[in-house]
Formats: sequence, structure tokens, C-alpha cells
Amino acid sequence: MSSAIRQIPLDTATRHHAHDFHQIVIGLEGRAEFEIEGLGGAISALSGCIVPANHVHYYAGTSQNRQLILDLPREAHCLIGFHHELSRLFDAPRFFALDAPLKRYLDFLLLELDVAGGSGAQQERLSATLLGCLNARLAEATAPPRGRRLDLARLDRFIQRHLASPLAVADLAREACLSEAHFRHCFREQAGLTPWQYVRNRRLETARHLLTRSDLPLSEVAAQTGFASQSAFSHACREAFDASPSRLRRNGRLLTNSRTPP
Repeated sequence: MSSAIRQIPLDTATRHHAHDFHQIVIGLEGRAEFEIEGLGGAISALSGCIVPANHVHYYAGTSQNRQLILDLPREAHCLIGFHHELSRLFDAPRFFALDAPLKRYLDFLLLELDVAGGSGAQQERLSATLLGCLNARLAEATAPPRGRRLDLARLDRFIQRHLASPLAVADLAREACLSEAHFRHCFREQAGLTPWQYVRNRRLETARHLLTRSDLPLSEVAAQTGFASQSAFSHACREAFDASPSRLRRNGRLLTNSRTPP
């Protein structure tokens, strides 16, 4: 699959899915609501969101709307080779707004698609420029304070207390008394994961514990661990453990029973 740029309205009925390619959605007209693995937000004209591959996302347009959508496979030319650093844009879902220069570039991109017909090679070039500009604006531009170490135990307790709720990076940054940019950088350096990946792992490990140590319905396990729905929970389990929640529950109980002395 090569990169593709398209303009479409979003259905006003709420839909959800996940796909194995990255996606950037930018509003051109009207408004749309998104929830990406628990991170919710709205897109209006000239603002957008980043949807990493294999992230379950819910979305719905509001009345008349039009969105510019970039479909970007992981092996797209604008994400590999010279441009490989741009793949870090998709470390986690996030929302953004276009500044004045990016708005002008968007106007150029739309005109170029109309005039040139949007060949595959041209779409790759247009995508690379847009991603490069976005990356420059969203990157952690400020160096973190030297010698600052995060209290991961305190953050773990905070995450556990709020596991059933949507957790944004800004929430964790406030708990650590750091700006969001400093926090992202410090966390990745110290934990080796993005904050979003870390929280997701905590959700999944807690869910697996509940599956094997309780009789809670799957929908309740999903709710207590912060997944937007049982289907989002099932998708996350299959991706992380290569097993459905029901199978994880059966396997965990078989293992526990096999360790019980006769």
C-alpha cells in the first residue's frame, strides 16, 4: 500500500475501527469528534489528529463536514530512509492545530492535488513536507531540566487510581510537576516507552490480572481498566497477548489449577 491523500465527509453516525496503517486527519469544513484509545477530542477547520496504526478509534462528523485524510503505511517513502525520524509522530495519538504557515501549505497542497491529479509520487512528496512541518512543531523543542528524575512509583500509584478514566499525558505531567514537553522527554528517557505506551501496558496487565483472578464480566473488566468499549479491549488483548480476553481467562485459570497441589 502506498500513501494516499483524500477528501471525504465523515458519517454523522458514530463508527469505529482500527487499521494497520497510520493516519492523519485534518478538518477542512465543519466539525468531527474522535476518540483514539481513550484520548478524546474535536476537529474543526484547520485542526486535526494523529491516529497511529492499530489504534481503535471512534469518530463521527457533525452535519456538513469535510476532512483531509492521509493514509500512511509504515513503509511509506515519507516515513523511511531519510525521513525515518518522522515515524515518531505516530508514537502516540494526539490532536493539533495548524499555524499560519501550515495553513498556507495546506492551501498549496489542495491546489496541487487538483492541478496535478495527485499521482502517487507527488502525494508522497506532499505528505513528507506536511509531516516534516508537523514534526518540527510538535517535537519536544525544550531540553528537560538536567538531573531531574521522575518518581515512577508515584506515577504508578496515580495511574492505578485513575485507570478507569481517560488519562492524557497532560494529566501525568501535572502529577510530576513538569511541562508536558519536559515530561514526555524525561519519561521516554527514563522508562524507555512513551507515556501512552506505559499507561496502555498498565491497563493490559491489570486487565489480565482481573480476568484470571475474578469473575467480572468482560465488559466490566474493560470499564475498570479504561478501555472505551469491550471491542476496543478485545482488540488490545489480541494485539498485546495474541489471545482474546476469554482465552486469557481460560489459560490463566488452567495454569492456576495446574499449580494447585492435589
